[in-house]
Amino acid sequence: MKKKFSTAWNSSVQARKQRKYRANAPIHIRQKLLSAHLSTALKTRYGRRSIGLRVGDNVKVMKGEFKGRTGKISVSQPQRLRVAIEGLQRTKKDGTKVNIFFSPSNIQINELNLDDKERVKALERTKIGKAGEKQEEKKEEKKTEEQKELKKEDKGKEKK
Repeated sequence: MKKKFSTAWNSSVQARKQRKYRANAPIHIRQKLLSAHLSTALKTRYGRRSIGLRVGDNVKVMKGEFKGRTGKISVSQPQRLRVAIEGLQRTKKDGTKVNIFFSPSNIQINELNLDDKERVKALERTKIGKAGEKQEEKKEEKKTEEQKELKKEDKGKEKK
């Protein structure tokens, strides 16, 4: 792997190359790396496992000292690949409070901030939504047709 960032690079088993890829990644790719898993309810709703973090998303800390705590994302730092959560702060010796930054791998998204229209469109594109609803409707139609056929057969048997 060369010194500069290359989008042609696929992957490596070597951790040093993975770290180098993340360290040299440009900001638009870092934003994609700044993504976290969705809760089970959101997974079934949107038909995907993870999504990029945005300010305003309601998240839950899954690992570390603050495990189980929830809050909204207040600060997103793609440069450092870290996010800060409202209400989770440390007090320094002089009494000032400092944000604690979390890695996206230690966070689970419970509620999405859908203020951005582009994000809503992206979710609808990937969502099982329209395609899934059509498939479900077809299945329901088949079930109702099969039930009607069974009823007709039962009526035919009763007449004999």
